[in-house]
Amino acid sequence: MKKRTLGKSGLEVSALGLGCMSMSSGYGPAADKGEMIKLIRTAHDLDSTFDPSIAVTTYDAGAKLDWHIHTGGQVLLITEGTGSYQERGKPVRVVRKGDVIKCLPGVEHWHGATPNSGFAYLAVTPTQKGKTVWLEPVSDKDYDSVTAP
Repeated sequence: MKKRTLGKSGLEVSALGLGCMSMSSGYGPAADKGEMIKLIRTAHDLDSTFDPSIAVTTYDAGAKLDWHIHTGGQVLLITEGTGSYQERGKPVRVVRKGDVIKCLPGVEHWHGATPNSGFAYLAVTPTQKGKTVWLEPVSDKDYDSVTAP
């Protein structure tokens, strides 16, 4: 698998092909996601018109992404744990298993685990509208405003 680094925090990503990506180092041990990857590949093969990036991402407690922008927007389907999501200038939103986040195109945001809980999601990002734009790391002030257990 080809590896590359995303963001300013050095998140390493392994490309799985067919627009699928599996996040690995920097976010704690990844759960066995073999069945999820098979499902993603099957969903992607159903219609060659679509070219999404689909990622299954697992975070340890306290892990988070840098601020970033998806030029085509992004949908996060929360699959495990408790996490945080914040858009620039808005309060941190606590998200849990079963929640869906729809981030509009061009909105600066970050997401990650809460300080005391791991977190996982399935992310769908249209790639036809450009790549992710990585910004600065999340400040301690922003992250410390998370109030979930």
